Amino acid sequence: MVPEYGRRSLAEVLPAAIAALGGPAGSPGILTLPRSRAVALLLVDGLGSELLRAHAADAPFLSSLTDLGPLTAGFPSSTVVSLASLGTGLPPGAHGLVGTSLRVGRDVLDALHWRKHTPRGRDLRNTLIPEDVQPYPTAFEQAVTACIGVTSIGLAAFRGSGLTRAALRGGTFRGVYAMGDLAAEMITAVQRPGPQLVYGYHADLDMLGHGHGPGALPWRLQLRQIDGLAALVAEALPPDAVLLVTADHGMVAVDRTFDADTHPDLRRNVAAVGGDGRARHVYTKPGAAADVLATWRSVLGDAGWVVPGEQAIAEGWFGPLGPHVANRIGDVVVAARGSAAVTRTVAEPVISKLPGQHGSLSAEEQLIPLLLHRPA
Repeated sequence: MVPEYGRRSLAEVLPAAIAALGGPAGSPGILTLPRSRAVALLLVDGLGSELLRAHAADAPFLSSLTDLGPLTAGFPSSTVVSLASLGTGLPPGAHGLVGTSLRVGRDVLDALHWRKHTPRGRDLRNTLIPEDVQPYPTAFEQAVTACIGVTSIGLAAFRGSGLTRAALRGGTFRGVYAMGDLAAEMITAVQRPGPQLVYGYHADLDMLGHGHGPGALPWRLQLRQIDGLAALVAEALPPDAVLLVTADHGMVAVDRTFDADTHPDLRRNVAAVGGDGRARHVYTKPGAAADVLATWRSVLGDAGWVVPGEQAIAEGWFGPLGPHVANRIGDVVVAARGSAAVTRTVAEPVISKLPGQHGSLSAEEQLIPLLLHRPA
């Protein structure tokens, strides 16, 4: 499922919200939201459309809302990539954060933590400047320029992080610790006078999906709490405001793994590996791309789409490419199929053990909701 960039992808959400608030309009006819004084956007990490539909009984409020989606997340369908697409209004090929880990210059950057991609990698915020790695104005910055108030609400630990600076800079950041202060901050911000764009991020559904598997009982119980969170915010909306709920990706359960750190064939002629378990960038040694492509295809078989980087670009997996992005994409690109994953037990020892994964091109990972609530 190649993402529908420029039409129905996560990158279209904030430009549509800004247009609904009276700011500059995006491309006509792509995604239109009702004109409002305030827009509150709640992003639930890991809430794929397929999962929400399968567990609608655990989310009666969310399931009752108008679904303007499904949208496609983007490739890789991972948090770093999706938050950058949301935050910039650009596809991954343009904003350049094309994986949870990716090669930028000589380093492989762990973009989630903005450090060198090793188990104890050093902080790279002073060498790989986030505002240089992702140089385009964010949607929040554009909204501020249009005299729209912007409040971005996320975990307190995200204040000043590399990913926040690269993808979500602009406006006022409010750090929170739990559902209660996330709801309170969203309610307070949306009630301020004048045009207001309010963004709230909730992380725990994704965490429980990784740890227990998507759809497991802990995941379902967390979904019930999120349903209550959304209902709380909706109940407090002024009559001239709307609530949007979306996600950054879905998730699948994996039970078939290939270890890129220990499998001798997968290591041969490979200089570095980036991406996620379900979507890998393979950076090869000079002159070895064809050999690595053939080897990875042979080892993975039907467990993945294994293509040259040029083919993934040409087929639109990343969307149109910016001038600074081509060398960040692997010489070989892997999108896992079925229940498979390419793990890295040395470089990524924790997540390699987890049963829930995401990043690839399946409908379960790509399709995300865009839910709308307007006060009666």
